Amino acid sequence: MKLLLNIREALRALRANALRSILTTLGIVFGVASVTVLVSAGAGTQARIQEDLERLGTNTLLVHPGSARTSGVRMGAGSRPTLTDDDARYLEASIPEVIAAAPFVRGTIQAVAVSANWSTTLYGVTESFFTARDWEAIEGRNLFADEIETGRKVALLGATVAEQLFPTQEVVDQLIRVNHLSFRIVGVLESKGQTMSGTDLDDVIVVPLETARNHVLGRSAGSARAVRTIIVKAGEDTDLSELEEVMRQALRQRHRLKEDQPDDFTIRNMTEFLKVQEASSGALTALLAAIASISLLVGGIGIMNIMLVSVTERTREIGIRAAVGAGPRDLMGQFLTESVTLSLLGAGIGAAVGIAGAIIADDLLNIRTELTLEPVLLAAGFAITIGVVFGLYPAWKASRLPPIEALRYE
Repeated sequence: MKLLLNIREALRALRANALRSILTTLGIVFGVASVTVLVSAGAGTQARIQEDLERLGTNTLLVHPGSARTSGVRMGAGSRPTLTDDDARYLEASIPEVIAAAPFVRGTIQAVAVSANWSTTLYGVTESFFTARDWEAIEGRNLFADEIETGRKVALLGATVAEQLFPTQEVVDQLIRVNHLSFRIVGVLESKGQTMSGTDLDDVIVVPLETARNHVLGRSAGSARAVRTIIVKAGEDTDLSELEEVMRQALRQRHRLKEDQPDDFTIRNMTEFLKVQEASSGALTALLAAIASISLLVGGIGIMNIMLVSVTERTREIGIRAAVGAGPRDLMGQFLTESVTLSLLGAGIGAAVGIAGAIIADDLLNIRTELTLEPVLLAAGFAITIGVVFGLYPAWKASRLPPIEALRYE
């Protein structure tokens, strides 16, 4: 009951000086709005990173060939054909934690349909590719095992390629030409969208591995069975760091490398890579939010200032209340309630402005945001904390005034 009375008195006092109250809360408004937008943008970035992980395939490791050295010059990762599709089969057969090991080759080609053409990326794959990437056909079907083994001229299109080559036609069973060879389309892959870096994962054509090596991209001069990368998918509960070491030892043994010889391949843990990105994004968001919180500190100082002025202006009121029986705790509660109410008012307006700003950023500025309860709860917590911390001294000062102060104004 006493709290409700204090809130009513606080609102009355704030309405009596409405303009001053609004100006006092501006620091809180801008601070809470900034924190809300930044936290929403950070949550949006982390959501996009998680989506990238799901698009690329969860629990995956990428194995790349080693680098070649010519006259002391290192040519870069993947320049030495040290991985083959036999390595992929070996990993899949010898390591129980490996669900699928998918070798592939890749290259840029020009695909031609009856009335359109499109430059895209062609993948030569095995059956394991679809399991490793969690990728299925939404129209038609995936490649059959015998088509992959015999190197048939059949293809699956990504959603982007299908739209560019056949915008108004049924795609399945159509023919496209690649390197003057005709491929029959057997399906369209489900859309995976774009990564944060802007790579369109749907801008692909998938064909059997042997078909790509024999008829489209050609074989490596160093190894006829060389592949560009091996995607390894592990079970849900697998420790990828431990699996990475097991795979490394298995490949070193298979490639007959001595202890003093470096690896002729590299293994990348995509989950860990994206988690590092997520942690970096979270740290940057927290830093920016901390900088924006300076406005809240400034707003808190403004509230303390105005409450001290209010105590001075209302000395007569305080004296009369004390004279009729209000104790120090009653007076302190009254002014603390005013301080917290003023801060909550600013936080409420700031949260509304921040939510509106996050929506505008998402719709017009193409900045991914995720609106959650977290910014609102954060705003309320800040408001209560600031109201108590910066209202404590003015409230204490009000509670210490003696009743005789009221006589000065009579």
